[in-house]
Order: sequence, then structure tokens, then C-alpha cells
Amino acid sequence: MTQPGKRAHRPSRPSRAHPPRRPATPERPPIDDPARRAALDVLRAVRNDDAYANLVLPKLLRQRKITGRDAALATELAYGTCRAWGLLDEVLAECVDRPLNKVEPVLLDALRLGTYQLLRTRIPAHAAVASTVDLVRADLGPRVTGFANAVLRKVTDRDEAGWLEVIAPARDEDPIGHLAAHTSHPRWIARAFADALGSTGDELADALAADDQRPEVHLAARPGEVTAEELAAMTGGDPAPYSPYGVRLEAGSGDPGDLDAIRERLAGVQDEGSQLCALALTRAPVEGADSRWLDLCAGPGGKAAMLGALAVINGGTLDAVEVAPHRAKLVEQITQGLPVTVHVADGREPGLEGTFDRVLVDAPCTGLGALRRRPEARWRRMPEDVGDLTKIQRELLTSALGLVRPGGVVAYVVCSPHLSETEGVVSSVARATGATVLDARTCFPEDMPGLGDGPHVQLWPHRHGTDAMFCALLRR
Repeated sequence: MTQPGKRAHRPSRPSRAHPPRRPATPERPPIDDPARRAALDVLRAVRNDDAYANLVLPKLLRQRKITGRDAALATELAYGTCRAWGLLDEVLAECVDRPLNKVEPVLLDALRLGTYQLLRTRIPAHAAVASTVDLVRADLGPRVTGFANAVLRKVTDRDEAGWLEVIAPARDEDPIGHLAAHTSHPRWIARAFADALGSTGDELADALAADDQRPEVHLAARPGEVTAEELAAMTGGDPAPYSPYGVRLEAGSGDPGDLDAIRERLAGVQDEGSQLCALALTRAPVEGADSRWLDLCAGPGGKAAMLGALAVINGGTLDAVEVAPHRAKLVEQITQGLPVTVHVADGREPGLEGTFDRVLVDAPCTGLGALRRRPEARWRRMPEDVGDLTKIQRELLTSALGLVRPGGVVAYVVCSPHLSETEGVVSSVARATGATVLDARTCFPEDMPGLGDGPHVQLWPHRHGTDAMFCALLRR
């Protein structure tokens, strides 16, 4: 997972007080620490099972009845460690006397957790070290507690800024690598952001910094059931600045699945940028009939639920295609009671009859635009993933243009700013099919800043507070 960079000259180490040593005897029982135990178990699920932290942790907290301050600490440590994984490994590589792949994985997970506490939280050094050693002792016995203690004591030689002086390339020599290291991003992802922004300076720094923060929770009120203002009053949130159905909750406000509005299907959890992209499809002018809509890549169903509710208001219907049966089942559940027909099929050859007035292609992508919500994904994705995904994206968009009637509209949406997945796919397919690319900016809120020169719309966390969603509109 580590993303190596050019190592700078090692400055002299400042004198810092070490935390006191703790006895590492087999007689000493481990201290019950539900928050750190939950965080460590999440890290292991991410490493062992390719799990997503934002799916594992809420379930774990419910099962173990961890609430309040312990739940908040577990959330900060689990998500924060996943987000900073590459940085933590770079620091640990400087403090361990062997390659990290020679360290027991279970032990390395604990060292990452301890290092995160030392570098990125206000937890006192002695508490961070002692609690980590307790976890190591509980899982591996006393044989490696001395090693864990020694490594973490070396980590305390510097704070995060001090370690970055060691492991980050100099800004004047490699500005992208420098910013990538300082914001815990693989360099190739920072490069993709720079290409999309056209900047390697302050705006890239702002974008990467925003991407390294824990995001707010965004809710979508179901159209026709509840307003954003009513939903905000029910949940204690604030109406979103751009989506007429959006509500924003503070980060760390708890599991949104526990909200009555979610359980009663009055709202769903959906990033405001995703809401705006779905709404853009419905706002683009079409010629003729406007009652038959299609969501070509519908799982897990957030956009299908919004489009289905809007279809009710419009007097129309929505067909939803999803290739994975378990995800199709989620779409059926979330759209229950709406005029939505779910098909288990490949969107590239869905076998649907007739044509549609509006088609949404929410294509599978690298997800680089939602890294703040899936923090481990930045270290899991690789540059070679892009080529396979763009092939699928082109095929799906081509299929959509074959399914929309003449005069109808297709929205191509991905949660990524990578130019190969965004402008590259759209220009290639438009050229091959003769489709007309519309100015998507006219279908987004008039008061929304920073939408660029068009015709496509690229949203950003640092500009809009949303995921980095991309939306293009095409007419057949």
C-alpha cells in the first residue's frame, strides 16, 4: 500500500520526551478498550477481506453496542488510519529494522493504529503507546510487546511535520509528490487531480486537503414525501446549499441508518453531488414525450429512488438495470412503492424493448471522487484500473445512446475527476455515435460557483462540499 517517493535529506532529530515504558509481562491483563479494539478489527477486515471501512464499522459498533464517545473514537481511529495508511507505512518503514512485509500483518495493523494516534490525534503519547501495546499483548502475547513499544517510541521522535521533512519530496523539486505526501494520497491520484484542475499549486493543495478530511453526511429527501426543510428539522441538519432535496449533517453525528426518516423511507443517504447529477438529467430539455426513463447502472439504488419519486410527480415510469443480483435486490428494496421496474442485466446489452426519453449512466469508475467517504480506496486503487474501467464506461454510454430515442437525453455520471474517465470517455463516444454534447451547466443551480467553462460539470469537495462528481449530458 505504501507509495514510495523521493526521500529527502534526513534532518537531525529534535529532542522529544519518550512516553514511559510499561511492563510487558504475561501476568499483566490487557485493558478493555472497545473503541481501539473496534478500530483495529476494521483495519484487519480492510487488509484481509478487501472490506470497506464505512460498511464494516457501523455494523461492528451496533453488534458490540459501542456508543457515545467510544463510538466517536473508534470512528476517528478506523477511518483516519485507513485514510493515512500510506503515510503511516512510510513512517513505520523508517522506524522498523526490517522491510514492513516481514512484520506480522496483525502486528503491523496495530502499529499503524498506534502511529496514527501519535501523529494525527491529541491523544497523549504515553496513552497511544500503552494502549497499542495492550492490543498487541492481547492478540499476540508478550513475545512482541517489546518490539511494538520500541517502534512506537521511535515514532515519537518527530511529529507529523517532522516526519514529512524526512519522507516527502521537496516542493520545488516535485510539487505534486510533495502535496501528495502531505495529504496522504498516492502520487498518481494527486497527478489525476492536478490534470483535472489544471493546477499544481494552491488549488491542488486545497483539493487534496479537502479530500483528506472526514466529510459531512448528506441526506436526500424523497421528492413528494418530505421537503428538505422538514427533513432538516427531523434530523437536526441543515438544508443543503444547492440541491432542493438535500440536507447536510455534521461529520461524526452518528449512524444515519438510525434516523427515523431513513427507516421510514422518507429520505436516503446520498451525496449532494449525486443528487445534483440525477436532477440534471431531469432538467435537460427533451423534444416530445417525457414519461419513460431508464437508470442503466442502478445499484445500489440512490439515484433510482430519486428518479423514481420524480417520475411519480411527472406521471412517468423508471426502468432500472443492475448486473449484480444482490445489488438489484437493494434497488428493489429502496424503490419499493415507486413506479420502478428492476431488471437484472448487463447495461451494455440489457435486452430492453423500445426506447427511452431520458437515460442515466452512473457508470462504474475508480471512485477517486469519493475517497473521503471510502478512505482505504486511495491505497487499493491502482493506475492500471483506469484502462479496464474506461472500456466499460465507453460501452455503457454507447449502449445508453442506442436506448434513448431521437431527441432524448443521456446523462453520463462518474464519481471521479480522472480525465480518462470523464472528458476522454464522452468525447470518444460522442465522436463515434454523432451524439450532441449539451452544456450541462445550465441544468445545475444558477448560483453554484466554480462550474468551469463547460460543457461538462466537474464538482469538487473544496469548491462545493460534494464528492468530485462528473456529469455530461448528450442528446441523440
